Amino acid sequence: MFEWITGFIAQAGLLGVAALMFVENVFPPIPSELVMPLAGFNAAQGEMALIPSIMAGSAGSLAGAWFWYWVARRTGAERIQSFVDRHGRWTAISGADLEKSQAWFDRRGGWAVLLGRLIPTVRTFVSVPAGLARMPIGRFLALSLVGTLIWNSILAISGFLLQSQYHLVAEWLDPLAWIVLFGFLAAYLWKVFKAPAR
Repeated sequence: MFEWITGFIAQAGLLGVAALMFVENVFPPIPSELVMPLAGFNAAQGEMALIPSIMAGSAGSLAGAWFWYWVARRTGAERIQSFVDRHGRWTAISGADLEKSQAWFDRRGGWAVLLGRLIPTVRTFVSVPAGLARMPIGRFLALSLVGTLIWNSILAISGFLLQSQYHLVAEWLDPLAWIVLFGFLAAYLWKVFKAPAR
């Protein structure tokens, strides 16, 4: 995965960074923890500038966050609850999971969006309760942008500072990315087959 992401960023440049970060927010197993440090590394090598790399990654992230917010807001809590009740086994989400996430969001509000954007995996799904709660779109995007810029800046600057040492990190980062990917898949399959048939 490390080599593939490196090659994609090298070929597609800033648009590639934005596209990968959009996909990362829509489908989490492509980790931002790989994409943004690699963008920073490429900036250190002079292939692209650091600040535009951070901006491109943040634009992609924000588009992905808006996508799930829009889906949740358009669909509404009742239809999502109905869908989960019918197909929860295949989505690996139960009605109880949905209720808990909504209750947690209701208690935390804006902090949930801001801090949620700094937590792997949660970054993707925090958009759903925000959409269901019909948080004003301007507030949602502003809070998401702040959290996203902080997260992406930390990752990109880390990759930039590593520079020539980055190949050493790749030796453990690539296997780690595959472990995370297979971990997501294993957890999903476990929930699917553990759930009672509907």
